[in-house]
Amino acid sequence: MPEAPVPVAYAYEIGEILARIHTLDVAWTRVPVEEPTPRDWPELATRAAATGQPWAGELASEVETFLAIAHFVDACERPGPVVLTHRDIQPWNLLARQGRPVLLDWELSGMLDLSGELGSTALSIAKGPGFDDVRPAVFHAVREGYAAAGGALPPWGPSWFVFMIGGWLGHTRWNILRCLAGVEASTGPDLALSHESVRDGLRGLPDLFGRLPELEALLR
Repeated sequence: MPEAPVPVAYAYEIGEILARIHTLDVAWTRVPVEEPTPRDWPELATRAAATGQPWAGELASEVETFLAIAHFVDACERPGPVVLTHRDIQPWNLLARQGRPVLLDWELSGMLDLSGELGSTALSIAKGPGFDDVRPAVFHAVREGYAAAGGALPPWGPSWFVFMIGGWLGHTRWNILRCLAGVEASTGPDLALSHESVRDGLRGLPDLFGRLPELEALLR
């Protein structure tokens, strides 16, 4: 699917699909290791400046914001329950077959707090690039489809957005480290794509984090 708001009916059915997935009785032995969110953003900014990274100035100007984001990710209360789920429902992991959704790319599936899965899914398919065009009706349709299929919605709050923010924070840091290493790796994106991902994170994450109160009010 293109990175654009999906039709309301399509979003509703994604909610229904998630509710059905979360009722499956599947033994899952891989337990994720919870580690504190890294707080080495000042060091990364120093290394970026020393090695002449093209985005070093942007990182230096946002160090305090990224430290605040890391604190939010660690401190945000997750109300539960934890469910076995897809964990990466994004437009590029969706197809439409006769107008109905098909979920692709299950390699990241695993256990996740329910509010994080619902929030990241609903927001990802309710917007285009950036956060200037978020469609509340699409976001609400995911929740409504989930409830209609028998799913119990978790309490509303920041936990609906913390998984998306934490995942983007980790992805940005991972790409910064690749760029600082300065060598093409045998796997994963090339350096040019990593630089692009770093810029996207340095600009998009502070924007998303700053909009949290607005999003909570808009999408309640």
